This record gives sequence, C-alpha cells and structure tokens, in this order.
Amino acid sequence: MMSAHLRIAPLLFAVPLAACAAGSGSYPSLAIRDAERVGGSLETPTPEAPPAQPAPPSADLLARLGQLQSQAASAHQAFLAAVPATRRAVRAASGAGIASDRYASAQVALADLDSHRSRAAIALGDLDLLFADAALSFELRAPIVETRADVTAMIAQEDAVLAELRGAI
Repeated sequence: MMSAHLRIAPLLFAVPLAACAAGSGSYPSLAIRDAERVGGSLETPTPEAPPAQPAPPSADLLARLGQLQSQAASAHQAFLAAVPATRRAVRAASGAGIASDRYASAQVALADLDSHRSRAAIALGDLDLLFADAALSFELRAPIVETRADVTAMIAQEDAVLAELRGAI
C-alpha cells in the first residue's frame, strides 16, 4: 500500500510543474515608450507670498497675563508661607497612628497647601485657555508661553514639596 503512494507522489509534483514551463516567447519590450519620453518645457513656479505673521498680542491680553501671573505668584507666596507650619505638623505626625490628632492635623495642613496649589493651577488653566484662543485667532503666543512657563515652574516646585511632605507622613 505504501509503495503505491510512493509511485504516485512524483506524478503529483510533475503535473503542476509542467504548467509553469510553457512560454510564448513574446515578452513586452523594456524600451522607453513615447509617453515616457521627456518633452515640453518646465515652467518656473511663481514665488509665493511670504507667510502671514501672527498678530501682536492685544493690550487686554497683556493685562490679563499680568493679572494671572500675579494671581499665581500670590498663591505661590501663600503656599511657601504655609510650608513651615505644615512641615512641623508632618514631623509631629510621623509615626503616629491614623486615628491620632497629630495625624489629622498634618492632613489638614497638607490640605491647606493643596488649596494654595489649586489657586495657582487655576491661573495655569486660564493661561491654557488664552493660549488656545490665541492659536485659533492667529495671534502671537510667545507672551502666553513665557507666563505659562513661569506658572508651571511654581506649580512644579509646589508639587515637589507636597510629594516630599506626603512621603514623610
């Protein structure tokens, strides 16, 4: 039975190979066709108009940026003023149980710091809205970016202090 299968197997492979071997001898030419030849002349493109420049920031925008900067700076100063008392409360609460008064006092002090940070973050959110509005109306955004960078640096400093104090409790 096995030898019959072995005799038929070469025939099964030979039949499909025979179909691939036939050739007609008429292959398409690889020469360049008329449509592929370069012809005509190239036109020089007309110079484009210079790109439009964004409009300068308005006086109202600059006043609003100053207001947001001072709002964030005020919140940051309040944050920095509250840090020493919070450090004392956290130091007093380290090692204390969750149900202790010292732990609760430290949590309240941390919440106070969070509220000062949130006031600075509100200014950052308003700056983000101003940036989006300036982008949509094609106004110069550099003053917004600078003010936003200052406020972001303040918030990053506050975040670092909060992370340190939360890790110590």
